[in-house]
Parts: sequence; structure tokens; C-alpha cells
Amino acid sequence: MMQVQTTVTAPRGPGPVCDGQRNAGQGAEIAISDGSGLEETGPNRRCIMRGESLPVAGLVRYVVGPGNALVPDVDSRLPGRGLWLSAERAMIEAAVSKRTFARAARGEVSVAADLADVVAELLRRRCLNHLGLARRAGLVAAGAEKVRAQIATGRTAALFEAADGSLQERRKFVALVPHAPMVDVFTGAELGAALGREAVVHVALLPGRLTTMLIEDAGRYGGVRRSA
Repeated sequence: MMQVQTTVTAPRGPGPVCDGQRNAGQGAEIAISDGSGLEETGPNRRCIMRGESLPVAGLVRYVVGPGNALVPDVDSRLPGRGLWLSAERAMIEAAVSKRTFARAARGEVSVAADLADVVAELLRRRCLNHLGLARRAGLVAAGAEKVRAQIATGRTAALFEAADGSLQERRKFVALVPHAPMVDVFTGAELGAALGREAVVHVALLPGRLTTMLIEDAGRYGGVRRSA
């Protein structure tokens, strides 16, 4: 029997979209400052907890804002020196309890006790906003029949399946497009709200930059959200 993993299931073979948690941003040139005045380019950043250089698609950036308050920068756009941390709830909670952000920033930093929840909500909103943009860009098929029709074209790059939908139905759709990542971290109501409908169980996306971003962000959200 086919096993369907929760959160984000990576492609099982060559496909049009990379595994967002590991390969996103390859080939991109992104400049940051490490605090030394020198700029670093590349798709990896150093996780302040692990001390390793990891792909940015699996990390969340933070900056120290006014009043020394730590600000999650899920869009990676805010000015200032970036502090990067793996997009994992346990890792965020450990960083808060061990005052890792203050050590990394080399100064006093005010960190919210519920930082993991704050980051999860920011990533959830980012994902659903981008799903709505993908719909307006013509990348989305929603509903069982439209998803099957898109899959038949051979161009489907990702599936979004409602977390509260039928596991049996989910498996059927995954079997139709085994090369594509599958995301099941959102409810049917959340998917529906993003797509201007009451509720949606099955969603398929065509290849595109927004689709790649959605896979990456869904992977980050899946790692940070509170387990049911």
C-alpha cells in the first residue's frame, strides 16, 4: 500500500519542481552581511543553533529591530544583519530558552516567548497569500475534476491536499502524479479561503516561480506549526 507522508512529501523521481525543503534557491545569488563588513553570496546560510551552513529554503531569517526586539523576517527582506535558524519548532523553542539570539547578535535582544507560534502564523499567511497569487496567475486547478484534468496534461508540479480530507482520496491523487511534491498542512477551509471558495480538498499547481516558493514555504511552515 502506498504511504503518504504528512506535511510536505518530496517528489519520488525527476519532476519540474525541486524538493522545496532542500533544493530551493540553487543557482541564486543572494547577498548578506555576516557583520564583518564583507558580503557573502550563495544559497546557504549558517544556522545559529546548528552552526552549519544550510540551504535558505529550510531556514527562517530574523533581524533585531527597534528597541532590540527580535523580528522574524519570513520574506527575507528587512534591513539589518540576518540571524538564520532552521525552520523547526523545537529548534526555535530551544533558541529562545538558551538565549541563542542574543549570543548570535552579540547584544541584548528581546525575544517573544511564543516566537514559534508567531513564526508559524507568519509562514501560514505567506503560503496562503502566495496560493491566492498563484490562482490569479493561472497556475492553480481546484476541485477533483479540474485537478484530474490538469494532471492529465502531464504538467502538474505540486499537489495541495486538505489535511482534513479523506486519506484514501489523497492517496489516489498522489498515485496519479507521483513525481510531484504533495503538501497537506492546510485544511480545506484554509485552501478555500485562499482561492476564494468555501472549501477545497484537492489543488494542483503548474510549474512556476510561485509554485516553487509555495513548496519551500509549506516545508518551512510544516516544520514550525504546532502539531495537532
